[in-house]
Amino acid sequence: MKILLMIICLIGGFILLVKGADYFVDGACAISAKLRIPAYVVGLTVVAFGTSLPEAAVSITASIQGSNEIAIGNVIGSNTFNTLVVLGASALFAPIMVKKDILRRDLPFCTAVTVLLPVLILTLNHGDLALTRIDGIILLVCFVIFMTYSVISGKKKAALEPPETSGDADMSGLKCALFVILGLAGVIAGGELTVYGAKSLALIAGLSETVVALTVVAIGTSLPELVTSVVASRKNQNDIAVGNVIGSNIFNLLFILGMSATIGTIGTDMYGVIDACVLVGVMLLLCVLAATRKRIGRAEGIVMLLLYVAYTAYLLIR
Repeated sequence: MKILLMIICLIGGFILLVKGADYFVDGACAISAKLRIPAYVVGLTVVAFGTSLPEAAVSITASIQGSNEIAIGNVIGSNTFNTLVVLGASALFAPIMVKKDILRRDLPFCTAVTVLLPVLILTLNHGDLALTRIDGIILLVCFVIFMTYSVISGKKKAALEPPETSGDADMSGLKCALFVILGLAGVIAGGELTVYGAKSLALIAGLSETVVALTVVAIGTSLPELVTSVVASRKNQNDIAVGNVIGSNIFNLLFILGMSATIGTIGTDMYGVIDACVLVGVMLLLCVLAATRKRIGRAEGIVMLLLYVAYTAYLLIR
């Protein structure tokens, strides 16, 4: 009976994820059309913030409860998954075109912030491997600057050149809000149900809690990004798919880690530094792929997925 209940949770969670993401993307597209804001800006802000709520809940709650070492691992793991799996899986459905603004501004900024993470861990901490309150404030200031600049530059571009959007500009403001709120609720609730069902089934099957935490739970907090980006890609809203990943990565690094470190020092070890350096390598790879062809195609997507499988195998062996 318990196994049947877990299976129902798993299936129900996936249904909620897919339908929630469907409404969420439609609502985000409509907001883009109504406010005449480029779709990738909506992806960087509204969609990215919404899909990153599970990571925010896990990391900030862990910091408040004194288990703040969980925060840094959660963010690094989620960003690695976002970059390799979310973009890789989205590219399998349709080639992801990387726009000039993303290539010139957002992607380099995200990469620079990723490089900043191991630098902050290794410095300013009296020899300890940690993110201190000062580090957290630095990250939060960078977050405010970036989001302010993104919204202002997006509005300026929209004023000069009407953005290409496929959202329904005639959708009422109330309907837009309902689509976004209900869609987001479905995505988050679906993710929670999916993780609960999968984790319970894995434990019943005899897997250790450590293995489950490294795989099911880590991936589970990134399910909203995955499903939302894949749905956006299938709807030919690649701007939202790319903006969602880059925006979520920036949100995770600057806001979530910034808030967590401001609440309390986040300690780590050399494995945390290694994982942060792996994430830097993943972001540099994304920069090369995006700059070379201005797109991420099916072949690149397969390579990215295989790299994540190899990284997960390394984590389990380690």
